[in-house]
Amino acid sequence: MRKPLHIIILAAGAGTRMKSRLPKVLQTVGGSPLLAHVLDTASRLDPAGIHVVFNPAAPEVCEACQRPAITWAEQTEQLGTGHAVQQAMPGVPADAEVLVLYGDIPLLEARVLKKLLDARTVGLKVLTMNLPDPTGYGRILRDEGGAITGIVEERDASEVQKTITEVNSGIILAARPVLMSCLEDLGSENSQSEYYLTDVFSIAHAKGIQTTGVTAPVAADLAGANDRIQLAALERRYRMKKSTELMRAGVQLVDPGRFDIRGEVKVGSDVYIDINVILEGDISLGDGVRIGPGCVLKNCQLAAGTRVHAYSVLEGMRSLGACDIGPFARVRPGTVLEAGSKVGNFVEVKNTSLGKNSKASHLSYLGDSSIGERVNIGAGTITCNYDGVNKHRTVIEDDVFIGSDTQLVAPVTVGKGADIGAGSTVTRDAPAGELTLSRSEQVTIPGWKRPVKK
Repeated sequence: MRKPLHIIILAAGAGTRMKSRLPKVLQTVGGSPLLAHVLDTASRLDPAGIHVVFNPAAPEVCEACQRPAITWAEQTEQLGTGHAVQQAMPGVPADAEVLVLYGDIPLLEARVLKKLLDARTVGLKVLTMNLPDPTGYGRILRDEGGAITGIVEERDASEVQKTITEVNSGIILAARPVLMSCLEDLGSENSQSEYYLTDVFSIAHAKGIQTTGVTAPVAADLAGANDRIQLAALERRYRMKKSTELMRAGVQLVDPGRFDIRGEVKVGSDVYIDINVILEGDISLGDGVRIGPGCVLKNCQLAAGTRVHAYSVLEGMRSLGACDIGPFARVRPGTVLEAGSKVGNFVEVKNTSLGKNSKASHLSYLGDSSIGERVNIGAGTITCNYDGVNKHRTVIEDDVFIGSDTQLVAPVTVGKGADIGAGSTVTRDAPAGELTLSRSEQVTIPGWKRPVKK
């Protein structure tokens, strides 16, 4: 029977090379903190416990990544990775298997960690990488039989050891008693005067504990970020991984290099996405959805056949059937668009339902409105929904025609089949089937002369 798995995530580093007031693990890739990605991966392993080591001087780490069943362990002094693991060990049960991860490795996949967990060895295990250029990484030292005898950090390595291309990822696995017995013997006699976690391998070898390594299939997925340049490299790789997943699912991306994904996307068949599109949060795209260039979508659900034209910004909305949006439209949270509806260029819609085959083709604002079927909203129409303190609702029933440059002062209802004359300000309910308008009389001043500049 397998021992319960407890995962320790090291997240106390300040990340000074980021030149940021934000802790390193809260820097973002794909719109989420680095630590959030690692927590997601850890959760997919179904552990009995997750322990995150953090610096109490940065409480925002805990606030930003609150999850159920996380144990937070403080590292008040930054004395190295070995010292950090020691801070979490009191919360780990004696019969546990311990997996150590790092809070700045967002591309690490659970399937790679399962290879480490499933390796049929006992003692101490490490996930290794083979790199053409191992600069900056600790080198894996092996004996003639292939057993790991130690890991040497680059700053402490000899010239011969620096030629080794198998390097340490920092991810280790061991039974708690084994790991604890090695941690207790850690010293800080090195160039940094720190307690290196990597030293547990030489300690284990000296104690006769079996030590072995499992090589990760793709080294780049184990990369972390110490500065903005490395962070940008992670972002590019994350984007390409997600783009590849979408294309394998049948999405046509005009140029994967000019596409950003910052969340989770569910897609149907024959989805088309043009260049410079950003998808954030939870996105659902039905069959045949087409998104034009330069669009931004956040937390949206688009039904099959929906078309979003160039440079439109959509957030927190959903379409219930094939509809037409944009170009240059802004659709805000709480909006529901039914089949055949249209939100045209320079139209803003918020917290509004637009019924079947209804359209606002250009230059309008529709806020806090319930709009029926087959309604035509003329250019320049505004629902005046805010009185300076409270929001009020506008109701437009089926088959209504709203003339251009109309202001509907909520709360107000326009009855079924009504017409509103262009240029009207409607402050009272408009009856069904009638023409309602409010205009001042048009006057022409004979002999009018424009002022002349003195």
